[in-house]
Amino acid sequence: QVQLVESGGGLVQPGGSLQLLCVASRIIFSSYTMAWYRQAPGMAREVVATISSDGRTAYSDAAKARFTITRDNAKNTVSLQMTSLKPEDTAVYYCNGRGLVAWQNYWGQGTQVSVSS
Repeated sequence: QVQLVESGGGLVQPGGSLQLLCVASRIIFSSYTMAWYRQAPGMAREVVATISSDGRTAYSDAAKARFTITRDNAKNTVSLQMTSLKPEDTAVYYCNGRGLVAWQNYWGQGTQVSVSS
């Protein structure tokens, strides 16, 4: 069974930093586009950052210049380094993996990030 397991969430003060980690298992990780999404209370889930199988990255406007997505194909991991965090970054953050065919679309269970003083 495919698993994506996130970790690294928590409570941080505004201006602080957090690094999220997603460990994938039972997929051909190197062929997957990996992404981080987030969902705030009462809001739709939105993409934060993506990284393709060949390492190309893309960011939402909210994440640009503050967040960095990286992947380690040897360890089957994708990370999201978040800096200069704001209260509006508070959300559950989800790891997503998309394979080469449409049904290869997997989600982690999410990790809570709370930004508050």
